[in-house]
Amino acid sequence: MVDEALIRSFLETGRDIFLAGLISSHGGNLSVRLGDRILITRRGSMLGRLSADELVETDIEPGPKDERCSRELVVHREVYRRTEARAVAHAHPVHAIARSFGADAIVPEDSEGRYVLGEVPVVTSAETIGSPEAARLVADALAKHPVVVLRTHGAFARGETLEEAFYHLSVLEASARILDLLGR
Repeated sequence: MVDEALIRSFLETGRDIFLAGLISSHGGNLSVRLGDRILITRRGSMLGRLSADELVETDIEPGPKDERCSRELVVHREVYRRTEARAVAHAHPVHAIARSFGADAIVPEDSEGRYVLGEVPVVTSAETIGSPEAARLVADALAKHPVVVLRTHGAFARGETLEEAFYHLSVLEASARILDLLGR
């Protein structure tokens, strides 16, 4: 049984990600590791309007509930297998994605971005949505960095909590916007 505080964390973080403009109406996904289980948003959910029935509890290994889960489940699983992450947030921050088209890393010049994120890797996968290759590349990067950008697709962030993962996403996008304003 999932406790009310965790459900509230999903609902509030999903709404915050949407209000911050980090996703489109049906973009992005969230998950939390619960031992050998994962609680993840369902396929096609609207993070800005999540409800408890849009959260799916599944195993760390493939299982029968997978069809209801976000298509990025394969990435979330691999992150949990290869890192100490307790939570993962995936969004489509426009300025960071635009930078991913021509850079192998996003290097913040603002104080908060440098302090919180350092250099943000940009990884390239032939198939960007829910592929095993993307899962491996994202997990490898998140083993060393709090956030990574999957070229042309979006960012994945890890944290101890959903709030911390959201923080990493929001700092990334703020730093990318500052770089854009500076013309760099």
